[in-house]
Amino acid sequence: MRWGVIVFPGSCDDHDVYDCLKRVLKQKVEFLWHKDRLNRNIDCVVLPGGFSYGDYLRCGAMGRFSPIMRDVIEFAGRGGLVLGICNGFQTLCEAGLLPGALVRNASLQFVCRPVYLRVEETDTPFTSAAKKGQLLKLPVKHGEGCYYADDVTLKRLNKNRQVLVRYVDAKGRPTPAANPNGSIDNIAGVCNEGRNVFGLMPHPEDASEKILGSEDGLKIFSSIAAAGGKREKKAWAG
Repeated sequence: MRWGVIVFPGSCDDHDVYDCLKRVLKQKVEFLWHKDRLNRNIDCVVLPGGFSYGDYLRCGAMGRFSPIMRDVIEFAGRGGLVLGICNGFQTLCEAGLLPGALVRNASLQFVCRPVYLRVEETDTPFTSAAKKGQLLKLPVKHGEGCYYADDVTLKRLNKNRQVLVRYVDAKGRPTPAANPNGSIDNIAGVCNEGRNVFGLMPHPEDASEKILGSEDGLKIFSSIAAAGGKREKKAWAG
């Protein structure tokens, strides 16, 4: 399986994702400059965390217009796997590939700490290696990670089982105290209706080795690796 990690001006977690995939998981991975075309050999595109275009205007609002995003939107439309982490999640929402929006944290302060996520759905290419209800310990580091969706969208997300992970406490309870940014319904990550695009605010690449305090992030990357090869032909067919 081949991975592509997009590098926007201002990206800062691109190398962390690359290292996790290349050294830890022994995957084939390459950087994709934001002005380049998307390589047709890519099976999964990762939009990493960081500060694309300095987060000027609104997080992800300018990254959405990078030339390569035209190919990413087409790739996703054909069923290709796309993962957005933190700023990547914000960019996918700005691009309309994921519903909802990310706004300033309820505290109006930057948060940087480990959190617990509860895996809500496992019938996706991003969570199949986890068990339903399993807790994952991942770090968050953001100032605009409060997920918001209007009532109609939120109802549709829950009906379609598009909420893949929620913020919970160490006992798996979605309490207000466990929610680091005030996200609606304790939502930490959602997928699209096609279940081939996933965005989340916590950083799985920073929880990929014991020395980092957790290996739980590998559940997400391992799920994608297992699913990637099956989707390659579909993503570029037609």
